[in-house]
Amino acid sequence: MDVCVVGLGAVGGLIGARLARGGVPVSAVARGATLEAVRRDGLTLIEDGERSAYPIRVSGDPAHLRTPDVVLLSVKATALPAVAPTVAALLGPHTTVVSATNGIPWWFCDGLPLPPPGGAAAIPSADPGGVLRATLPPGQVLGSVLHLSASTPAPGVVEHRFDERIVLGEPTGGTSERAERVAALLRTGFTTQVSDCVQRDVWFKLWGNMTMNPLSAVTGATMDRILDDPELRGFATRCMREAAEVGERIGLHIDVDPEQRHAVTRRLGAARTSMLQDVDAGRPIELDALVTTVIELARSLGVPTPELETLLGLARVHAQVRGLY
Repeated sequence: MDVCVVGLGAVGGLIGARLARGGVPVSAVARGATLEAVRRDGLTLIEDGERSAYPIRVSGDPAHLRTPDVVLLSVKATALPAVAPTVAALLGPHTTVVSATNGIPWWFCDGLPLPPPGGAAAIPSADPGGVLRATLPPGQVLGSVLHLSASTPAPGVVEHRFDERIVLGEPTGGTSERAERVAALLRTGFTTQVSDCVQRDVWFKLWGNMTMNPLSAVTGATMDRILDDPELRGFATRCMREAAEVGERIGLHIDVDPEQRHAVTRRLGAARTSMLQDVDAGRPIELDALVTTVIELARSLGVPTPELETLLGLARVHAQVRGLY
């Protein structure tokens, strides 16, 4: 099986480099400085102080790449509608798209045990205008949840920070031969498991990310400082309790207390969230994918979310003032 990475940033670059290191044929769609750097030097991975480069096929035009078995879609949620036609140009009838973006994805409602009223239409921010569902049909998609951290110190260079776990799952639930095949491929470079309800895994990761990301963006603080402030920690807890109630209504029960989750996050120390990194770099933030979608889902279910709405308003205006939303 061969893999084409669309979104050769920190996460896509890490996965592409590790798969290439393991002998998997890897290609990528890239542009600008990243395209030139990878053409010239290969895809460079920094890990444990060691620097290695892996030559891969790379092009700015998907027509110049062969049809892959797997497309790893690893772009910011804000870029998905614009990138969807590029991904569609890569697809053959048996190509699988591994969706590896933050927040609630466009296929989220497909396998829920208790879908919200209106189904996918209840979360318009997950798929503005229905572009993703029309272009990337869920039947060719595998959902994923990534538990790993990396950065891009330079174009075409990715540095692994910590964690290396991937969860895969069919959008419609259950297990499949396809999911097992792709999991076996990813085990070339990562600890990978197949979930029978990947929405549950998406929801649990989102449950933590939806507060730490926007709070870090607004304050400019690392996660340890946010959680060491009793008022901010309490605010995050109240937001998480609202989201937990939303999850209960759609069959995605969370069986830990927010304080338990805070304790796990606090052990990461002075970690900079992806949204804080985006603010610092002047990039659009993934606020809709992480927060607006939860509020839309809550409204469709009649669950009040005053704390989450406050969080959304603060982060949205902060980003709008900076031209990032």
